[in-house]
Amino acid sequence: MSARVPLARRFLAFAGACLAVVLLSPPKVVAAPPNIILLMTDDQGYGDLSVHGNPELRTPHLDRLHAASLRFTDFHVAPMCTPTRGQLLTGIDALRNGAMNVSSGRTLLRTEFPTLATLLRAGGYRTGVFGKWHLGDNHPYRPEDRGFDETLWLPSSHTPSAADYWNNDYFDDVYRHNGVREAFSGYCTDVFFEAAKQWMRACHERGQRFFCYLPTNAPHGPLFVPDRYREPYRHLPRPLASFFGMIANIDENVGRLEAFLRETGLREDTLLIFLTDNGTATGETVWNVGMRGKKISLYDGGHRVPLFVRWPGGGLRPPGDLPDLTAVQDVVPTVLELCGIEPPAGTRFDGVSLAGLLRGEADRLPDRKLVVQFSRMNRPQPWAGDATVLWNRWRLVNHAELYHIGHDPGQTNDLAAAHPEVVQALRSHYAQWWAGVAPRVNEFSPITVGADAEPQTMLTPCDWQDTFLDQQAQIRRGERKNGDWAINVARPGVYEFQLRRWPYEADTAIATGLPSYQGVDGTYPAGATLAVAAAGLRIGDIERTAKVRPDEKTVTLHVRLPAGRTTLRTWFADEEGEEICGAYYVYARWTGP
Repeated sequence: MSARVPLARRFLAFAGACLAVVLLSPPKVVAAPPNIILLMTDDQGYGDLSVHGNPELRTPHLDRLHAASLRFTDFHVAPMCTPTRGQLLTGIDALRNGAMNVSSGRTLLRTEFPTLATLLRAGGYRTGVFGKWHLGDNHPYRPEDRGFDETLWLPSSHTPSAADYWNNDYFDDVYRHNGVREAFSGYCTDVFFEAAKQWMRACHERGQRFFCYLPTNAPHGPLFVPDRYREPYRHLPRPLASFFGMIANIDENVGRLEAFLRETGLREDTLLIFLTDNGTATGETVWNVGMRGKKISLYDGGHRVPLFVRWPGGGLRPPGDLPDLTAVQDVVPTVLELCGIEPPAGTRFDGVSLAGLLRGEADRLPDRKLVVQFSRMNRPQPWAGDATVLWNRWRLVNHAELYHIGHDPGQTNDLAAAHPEVVQALRSHYAQWWAGVAPRVNEFSPITVGADAEPQTMLTPCDWQDTFLDQQAQIRRGERKNGDWAINVARPGVYEFQLRRWPYEADTAIATGLPSYQGVDGTYPAGATLAVAAAGLRIGDIERTAKVRPDEKTVTLHVRLPAGRTTLRTWFADEEGEEICGAYYVYARWTGP
């Protein structure tokens, strides 16, 4: 017995010491799920920030955000709008999620992939979008169909796109607000920021966590901006002065957003993420941080962009640069992990979570290879001049050119011959990746007509399959193009199709031209006359035709259709029956069984 007492006492002493350590050690702080602001600008590149060395542009508020954030310095998106947006909201590669091009029927984000808004709403968040959507203008692809409670957005690629309200010009425009078109006063960027702040304030006052997606349409062209923002850059060519002026206006709004977060007490508990959607569209002649290429390019200047992440109360590591190779597909899994939200069973992402890096729980990401590929008015093929593979600091461009950006950031020295083993490793990775996306890469998603969610569907040439016509300027010119829409007939019955050359709000006869339009900061050209004498449509194997009078604004045709997927094609023809173009606008609705 006596031999046991010291052992027992030693055990009790040890246990007591452990308990003291536990009691004296500060508990690990687990932050409550944050509010989220996801801010993305359009066509602003890595070099279009003064903090990144731009010698002309001044962005003091973005520079302050940079100083307070974790910055991913080797972060990549797609080289243009839609592919980046689809990847940002799903965590899925563009060629897999279907949203791979800015038009041509390839902007529609496949409905099988949940968006970040859908996943966050299921986790108790209120969700809102304010700005440019560009992932489908019709049901079931609109933001209100894809998880957003509050929606204020402009359709398609830009103002004025073919799908946009006619003659929108960035000032006092008409946007889509919760399912209806509504006129707003003010410059576009100001409108979107102000509406977002009003909505966030209302959510906060109700005690609701929110996800605010704020994708500005600026500084995408046309380069229209209030003159006072252009003034400091008057010594530059006007397009560049306007581009920098649009960024200056964004920067001013970022400053107002910061003041709002402080005034409401939201700053500490808000995860703020800032990025841009592709490389610069206009600023490369001034400063591109030594990178080769710009928007649309497969060199780093086309797809390497800033990513700033700030969450003051989230227990993240101190602000600084993170050099890991990262991509826009990483945002969804990162946000979900930071918010403590588990996606539904079976959900997969092409990106990886960066939460461990942000929290300081990991020093580096595991070794990875990434593919950047999109569709630029073409049917994607393996390589076909539109793919880059990234691995650490290596870049394999167009299957042939190899660069090491650590030694050669301008990508001028092709090392393919000197490092065939790297070329082979990257080609092998690409082949495996392509095999995964190839089976459905040329499968078009259909627009639904006849659904209660969208009683009248306005079809525009933005969604003609593999045909590029997505701008009001092209419609004004009367470009002789045509294409098919992939549609899904929601229910059987009689459908009315109104074929128009001009949209309702333009209120002009099919064959008649339009005068030029003088906007606040620019002019739209006159619209051409067209010798239209007949119109027609074909749906599956059903065809209807009609004569067109010179004063006629609309040709209305009725067709009885079964439910299901099919294709729709329309045309305008001259007196000899020669096709001129497709009907640029078709308004479709179900009229009854």
